Amino acid sequence: MSAQAARFLLVLDADSTLIHDEVIELLADAAGSRPLVADITERAMRGEIDFAQSLTERVATLAGLEAGVFDEVRERIRVTDGVPELIAGVHRAGGLIGVVSGGFHEVLDPLAASLGVDRWRANRLESVDGRLTGAVRGGIVDAQAKARALSEWADEAGVPIERTIAVGDGANDLAMMERAALSVAFNAKPRVREAADVAIGGRDLSQVLPLLGLRG
Repeated sequence: MSAQAARFLLVLDADSTLIHDEVIELLADAAGSRPLVADITERAMRGEIDFAQSLTERVATLAGLEAGVFDEVRERIRVTDGVPELIAGVHRAGGLIGVVSGGFHEVLDPLAASLGVDRWRANRLESVDGRLTGAVRGGIVDAQAKARALSEWADEAGVPIERTIAVGDGANDLAMMERAALSVAFNAKPRVREAADVAIGGRDLSQVLPLLGLRG
């Protein structure tokens, strides 16, 4: 589908939205830091601590992991129910699907491509001599970066902001949800449910289709 043909843009969060998992926690399993990382993740999603700070702290626990760990993590990823139906429905209606993630390109790139996602953006982990350094390479995809991605993709596709939809579950999604014309809280934290236009409580993303007047 050409960008010029896009009728609307739907942007999804990745961890705990597009997929069931929090990728940083799967990586932390391999590093032996899962309890610490899970606690920091939960506090960040509730909005109790700054996302960029929380990501820096969590990624630091991964220092020394072999880069091959990404292959193991990809095999453990569980795509959320209804994702293929949602993507197919959006494409049939002439829309574009974007995914913007506080997670990592090393995991998201092959997954997004295999699902038929049109645009995606995430963080990149630094590695030296085949091992993670415990740092993020380049800018961090935080709440404002997610909002910018939605605006940039809409501009590129010629989609008015009035025809954008954002779906997320945590505090890091609030800025892009506020930027979009329609915000959908998906199995979200209380703060996000309260801020969203619509809240979905189940774990099936095809439930977004009726909100757009579409069928699965």
